[in-house]
Amino acid sequence: MKIFSRDKHFYKTFFSMTGAIAVQNLITFAVNLADNIMIGGYSQAALSGVSMVNQIQFMLQMLMLGTGSAIGVLGAQYWGKKEIQPIRKATSIGLLLGTAISIVMMVLVYFFPAEALGLLTNEQAVIREGSKYLVIICFSYVLFAVSNNLLSALRSVETVKIGFVVNLLALVVNIVLNYGLIYGRLGMPELGVEGAAIATLSARAVEFIVVVVYVLFIDKKMCWRLKNLLDIDKLMFADYIRVGMPLILANGIWGVAMSVQTAILGRMGEDTIAANSIATTLFQVISVVTYAASTTSGVIIGKTVGEGNIPKVKEYTKTMQILFIGIGILTGLALFASRDLIIGMYDVTQAAAELSRQFILVLSFTVVGTSYQCACLTGIVTGGGDTRFVLINDLIHQWLIVIPSAFVSAFVFHAPAWVTVVCLKSDQILKCFVAVVKVNRYKWIHKLTRDSTEN
Repeated sequence: MKIFSRDKHFYKTFFSMTGAIAVQNLITFAVNLADNIMIGGYSQAALSGVSMVNQIQFMLQMLMLGTGSAIGVLGAQYWGKKEIQPIRKATSIGLLLGTAISIVMMVLVYFFPAEALGLLTNEQAVIREGSKYLVIICFSYVLFAVSNNLLSALRSVETVKIGFVVNLLALVVNIVLNYGLIYGRLGMPELGVEGAAIATLSARAVEFIVVVVYVLFIDKKMCWRLKNLLDIDKLMFADYIRVGMPLILANGIWGVAMSVQTAILGRMGEDTIAANSIATTLFQVISVVTYAASTTSGVIIGKTVGEGNIPKVKEYTKTMQILFIGIGILTGLALFASRDLIIGMYDVTQAAAELSRQFILVLSFTVVGTSYQCACLTGIVTGGGDTRFVLINDLIHQWLIVIPSAFVSAFVFHAPAWVTVVCLKSDQILKCFVAVVKVNRYKWIHKLTRDSTEN
């Protein structure tokens, strides 16, 4: 079998979708970067507080990634069959579950902000600043859940440009309001960390309004109406739970694992918290192509499985593995080259800045593994219909290797913080050995769609 596909349409689709999703994700993370840089210039305690809150937001994002991925996996296969009604039904179920989860999280953190942040750090100054941010930003959770699930449905039918428009508007709103409300400029009051929360909440509201208007009045592929968004079908609900529950659980457990990792670093001092925030935010911005390639591969593989063209599935799988490695190497080089420029934008201690450089160096190497294994497992394997494997794989690596080794490093051996970060990122390399075997056996190819007479 050829290593590189000669299908020009495949390359056009892969690079155009990856580019569009990468730009969309870049703008999304640029909102977080703008928050971090502007808050970082206000005070280090505020920066660390917002960083802790973002871990709670990350948990929500992981759960919404799960509900959205279920829509995407089912949607891509039905898109391959050119059947629209089942995609609308899957979207309705994803919206219902996503909204319910976001409401529960909003209520919990609104009434217990200090307790929630206390699970992640014992630095009282960080908890005070973070609580101010959390009780405002939590009102964006439902808005984010709806927007994210609708955008996931649109991506499953290869509609990606709207995400760019939505996130660009959100970025502009966030930066302008951050500048005004954090520092008291443009005739606005100086609200500090609370101003940053209001700015981000406003940006999420803009996203929500634009996405809802687009799907109801502009989109021509899905032809949604409001009643379609509330249409719960029993057969599709069963399919969604069968396909989606492993994805929701996998992402939820991953979110919990990330929170535990943050809690480990959060008990190593405020400098470590600030450094982790800087390194993580930069990593998110630089690695957008890596995660975009994963999303794209899932759509392409899912659509091709839906078409029933298994030889093409195998051909595309071989080619994409090479592309993933190339993307990872370029991402690592970009991450390493940009570290000093970004760190220089923050008003943090010299110790925090040095720790940031060390953390970013570790990420510059591990991102190559992330690019390969993430796209292979959460993209190709999941898109092909095997939604359970990622759950099992993550459970083993996170809870039997990563978290125990990091805990021992930090609290038993009291190793330098960068050693603990190496432990926390070790799974990104270890999973590559699993991915190369799993993806090339092709046992993950499963038809998830029903015949049209059943829908």
